[in-house]
Amino acid sequence: MDEEYLEAVLDLVAAIPAGRVMTYGTIAEEVGGVLRRGGPRQVGAVLSRAGSGVPWWRVVNASGLPPAFKRADALAVLRSEGCPLSADDARVRLRDALWWPDGT
Repeated sequence: MDEEYLEAVLDLVAAIPAGRVMTYGTIAEEVGGVLRRGGPRQVGAVLSRAGSGVPWWRVVNASGLPPAFKRADALAVLRSEGCPLSADDARVRLRDALWWPDGT
C-alpha cells in the first residue's frame, strides 16, 4: 500500500472530532484532492489494515452505518461521544454529524 496515501488517510481520521464523523467517500475526496489518487474502497483498506490507532468508529458509509463487523462497538462509542444517531440508534444522522476539515 502507498505509504503517503496511508498516512494522509490516518492523519485525517485522527483529526475527526469526537461526536462527528466522515464517510469513506468524503475522506477519499479530501485526500484525493491533494494526492490525486484513491477512493472510498482504498480508505476502507487503509482503515482495515492500519486504522486501529485512530478513531476508526468515526468513519461511516454513505448511509451512516459503521463497518458491519464492528457496528455495535462503533455505535456504542459514537453514542457515548454524543454523536447524533437515528431514532432507532442504528445509524449516524449524517446531516447533523458530518465533519469536514475546514470546520463545517
